[in-house]
Amino acid sequence: MKKILLIPDSFKGTMSSSTICGIMERSIKRHYPEAEVIQIPVADGGEGSVDSFLTAMGGQKVTVEVSGPYFEKMEGFYGIVNGDTAIIEMAACAGLPLVGDDKRPDQTTTYGVGELIAHAARNGCRKIIVGLGGSATNDAGTGAAAAVGVRFLDTTGKSFIPTGGTLSQVAQIDTSQRLVELEGLDILTMCDIDNPFAGKTGAAYIFGPQKGADPEMVQFLDGQLRALSKTIVQQLGVDVAEVPGAGAAGGMGGGMVAFFGSRLQMGIEVVLDTVGFDQLLEQADMVFTGEGKIDTQSLRGKVVIGVARRTKRKGVPLVAVVGDIGDNVEGAYDEGVSAIFSINRVAKDFKQVIARAPQDMELTVDNLMRFVKRMGW
Repeated sequence: MKKILLIPDSFKGTMSSSTICGIMERSIKRHYPEAEVIQIPVADGGEGSVDSFLTAMGGQKVTVEVSGPYFEKMEGFYGIVNGDTAIIEMAACAGLPLVGDDKRPDQTTTYGVGELIAHAARNGCRKIIVGLGGSATNDAGTGAAAAVGVRFLDTTGKSFIPTGGTLSQVAQIDTSQRLVELEGLDILTMCDIDNPFAGKTGAAYIFGPQKGADPEMVQFLDGQLRALSKTIVQQLGVDVAEVPGAGAAGGMGGGMVAFFGSRLQMGIEVVLDTVGFDQLLEQADMVFTGEGKIDTQSLRGKVVIGVARRTKRKGVPLVAVVGDIGDNVEGAYDEGVSAIFSINRVAKDFKQVIARAPQDMELTVDNLMRFVKRMGW
């Protein structure tokens, strides 16, 4: 074994992707000390995405004063990789942890996210990747758009910055003053869900409750999104209503399409392309991936399956090391997964053994490498 790639997802609430990579490498090096082990920690676009990219690729972290969820001033940040590619996680200034118990999705804003985008564009970045996830907002990205010069006007012609509770007041959308530095930029949005903009499976109904919306507010917020959707069609000629992923991050998926001309793409595909995964696969003997639980949801194309599809094309074995294994995951093997192993060594509900996860991860990978070494691979 001369070259091994490590590209696990985090085990939510248990171990970060970077932590898992470190544990895996330690076990591998115990048996193959001369092997080249490449760590590619993965984040889904939410909190930790910037650090994951910087750990995997190097680069720099840029800090800048921006607006928080309630327009308060705070220190935000983004990363720059490959010299001119900005990595922005909306959770850095519009994330749920920033509001604590003060959850008011009808009043929170993504304005700070737009400020980060504007700073990156003015800073010479030619590509901007925006990660959606963990948001406290339901403003459909109107705040972010306002921060880059898009004007939202009410029926009296007065300009204002919409929030989740005032989207229906938007009568006109003026993009003529949008930041000139954004022209010609490649703006890509990481989005791992396929929920539509509004409706029973949309932004408000599915994600509003975790942001503090009671049933009455959920219905109200959904109505606001529906109203904005119609205005976007009328004013910009863009229909985001049924775009898969438009409902991500309080409708910001749709806002990124409508106001920024962005593409929505599965997070793992963005990660693999950005880090040059196909090139890293050259001469690789094995790839390790994993996630907290592999189940039928995983088969829709998240981290494990996204990586497996790439390794399958190159004929490189892929081992998935997971916390739990659900039923009916055989389809993973057709996608390119060579084997799936659970770190649950005591055969209990994984929630009961989370404290053991780091130790059990190390022992599981150690056991696998003993077998690999015994087989002379």
